[in-house]
Amino acid sequence: MSQVEIQSNEIHERAKEALGDAHLQEAFRSSTLRLYTHRLHAVPEVPGFERLRDRAREIKREVIDHLDYYLDQFADNLERRGGKVHWAATAEEACAMVLGIARDAGAREVVKAKTMVSEEIELNCALEAASIRAVETDLGEFILQLAGERPAHIVAPAIHKTRGDVADLFAARVDPVRTEEPEGLTAIARRALRAMFASAEMGVSGANFAVAETGALVLIENEGNIRFSTTAPRVHVALVGIEKVIPRFADLTVFLRLLARSATGQKLSSYTSILTGPGRPGEDGPEEMHVVLLDNGRVATLADEKMREALYCIRCGACLNACPVYRKIGGHAYGWVYSGPIGALVTPQLAGLERARELPFASSLCGACREVCPVKINIPDLLLHLRSKAQQSSTAPEPRADAPVDERTSMRLWAWVMMRPRAYTLCTRLARLAQWLFASRRQGDIQKWIRRFPTAPLARWTDGRDLPVLAPKSFRERWKEISGK
Repeated sequence: MSQVEIQSNEIHERAKEALGDAHLQEAFRSSTLRLYTHRLHAVPEVPGFERLRDRAREIKREVIDHLDYYLDQFADNLERRGGKVHWAATAEEACAMVLGIARDAGAREVVKAKTMVSEEIELNCALEAASIRAVETDLGEFILQLAGERPAHIVAPAIHKTRGDVADLFAARVDPVRTEEPEGLTAIARRALRAMFASAEMGVSGANFAVAETGALVLIENEGNIRFSTTAPRVHVALVGIEKVIPRFADLTVFLRLLARSATGQKLSSYTSILTGPGRPGEDGPEEMHVVLLDNGRVATLADEKMREALYCIRCGACLNACPVYRKIGGHAYGWVYSGPIGALVTPQLAGLERARELPFASSLCGACREVCPVKINIPDLLLHLRSKAQQSSTAPEPRADAPVDERTSMRLWAWVMMRPRAYTLCTRLARLAQWLFASRRQGDIQKWIRRFPTAPLARWTDGRDLPVLAPKSFRERWKEISGK
């Protein structure tokens, strides 16, 4: 892929900055908790929700195992309906194809619906370099374009912005009359964007699903801007990752019941558009419809039998909302387009493990992501697999040479103790005695917690969390008692 700016290996420094920003902390806490709670309330309303998740996983496994067949079927059916299919192996190829289509259309302005693939390939930068103005029409993406920032969430790109942030930004860049009312902010964006839909020569979108059986693209949204972007301009270009294909139209009944509930807690998104080629006589729609099918590292992922599962993702963002790490450090700390647990899987695969080797380690492995994933991706297991690959690819002995000295020393000591049962037993007993020097009760809590260790490396554990004290008896001691009885 192109050598775009990827700062995933700086996640520790970026996380520290995020943890020190109280404003950012509250924005992420309140937004992710709201989305997570909405999902919790929506799931029980669907009889057999777990069976739907199982079926969705089976469908995605079928697709990934026979991806070449379903991609060819999709391309044939779309072209039979007048669409044009382009195959892009890399981000550079995809950008070049979109630029070529824009030049052929004489486009100087492009309206864009929300598409993570366009962020992935840095399409806006390519368009700007070719003197073509690109305007984001999704409200969240429009906000971030004005702010000069990347998305902080897969579904809610401006999740880190409060109403006050947006009001200040709009007053400075769009309308000097400041308001914090959601309706007023939406009206300002609507007035700014409405004229663009009418004047733009080309529209760019992504796709949630590409149906092989019919050659149809399925786009899901809540704002209506996708319908404008895909029908008003004379030319429509859809950027689609090759993993987005599904076999049959009937499979949509599974995914549509899962996606909105997992993402935002809605029964169904406000708009579900099914596009089957360019406009026909007497219909609304573009004169030309182009679909760019993007590889950009996805085929290489197929070569790893274990990591294939990461391509099951339907980009709902549920794992981000559930993840305790993401809730604290936010999306920008991950250093690229995709963030949260799924970003820790996808970024090393698409960008290269050497450019994102720290991401798989930025997880508590608590399993909350796996519990909410609508296609049951075993994210913790895949993260462990990537951790192993990262360590195996390192030329330095473990612990790696670029780690702090105290970390290397403590890990070597830990390894020595773990290989010697008597030393382990002695150390745990000593730790149970020593911990009371640091333990205290939190207000209203019966249990004692370790609030802060005084020195490194243990101090880093308590910089962002409290630790529960060790149990009075170890598992080994309890097991001996149970076995004796």
